[in-house]
Amino acid sequence: MSKYEIEVAVDGFHYLEGPRWYQNALWFVDFYTQGVYRVNDEGVAEKIIHVEQQPSGLGWLPDGRLLVVSMKDRKVLRLENDGNLVVHADIWEHCGGHANDMVVSANGNAYVGNFGFDLMGGADHENTGLVLIKPDGSSQIVAEGLAFPNGMVISSDQKILIVNELFGNKVTQFDIKEDGSLGDKRDFANFGELGDEPNLGLRIENASILPDGLALDAEGAVWIADTINQRAVRIAEGGEILETIDTAPDGIFAVTLGGHDGKTLFMCAAPDWDEASRKVETKGRMLAVQVKVGHAGTP
Repeated sequence: MSKYEIEVAVDGFHYLEGPRWYQNALWFVDFYTQGVYRVNDEGVAEKIIHVEQQPSGLGWLPDGRLLVVSMKDRKVLRLENDGNLVVHADIWEHCGGHANDMVVSANGNAYVGNFGFDLMGGADHENTGLVLIKPDGSSQIVAEGLAFPNGMVISSDQKILIVNELFGNKVTQFDIKEDGSLGDKRDFANFGELGDEPNLGLRIENASILPDGLALDAEGAVWIADTINQRAVRIAEGGEILETIDTAPDGIFAVTLGGHDGKTLFMCAAPDWDEASRKVETKGRMLAVQVKVGHAGTP
């Protein structure tokens, strides 16, 4: 286990998600101020847009227009050059719960996950899928049978999509076909099958990892936010744990690699993911640590 010096990049927020490094700046969302933020050169987080139905995943089209997931109404919004926020795609019919994280490929195809069930309402766990949104806003389901897909990256050659299964105890990958659809799923790292158990508490109890957020590095390993285990973990394909960053008492809920050399691991930290608690407290913050291997892939 390596020793790391953890710094606080920004704090005083509710619950941070969707960290991205884009055009030499850190971007992220705060669920409960409904804001998309960019950290300026002075280290201050400026609110860029307001997303009333709760923002999540971020990405950019090839022409630089921002896409952001609007969770509760299951839409992806697009920030136009004139500052207007418009609907890029309505994916309600493809989602079993809140729309959530997103990765946008180099050609503008966006892949969006969703909860699959009413997590905050205490419903039983149900598997769900990934939605492909083409640059023209058309959408289709391109993967199914995933246990809460949460955190996605695309390889540097744009040929492989890697996605966490938060309540599946695994990280999964797909080949990306020329038309943007996905091939058969296969393991990137599997820490034990959890089967069709519907009780979320038992799924969590039986899991070794709870992988949220995802960042790919230049050696082909991924960093994950291992949520309630209060750590970030670097995992090689096949499942070997290469590095662990303990962050207790903070839980980590998303990660990205950025900074001028791509070797800063940014980590979204909070006490837990409980909606009622996070709405009334401002204990969400962004942690930062220097790692040895730099960023690769998208985002």
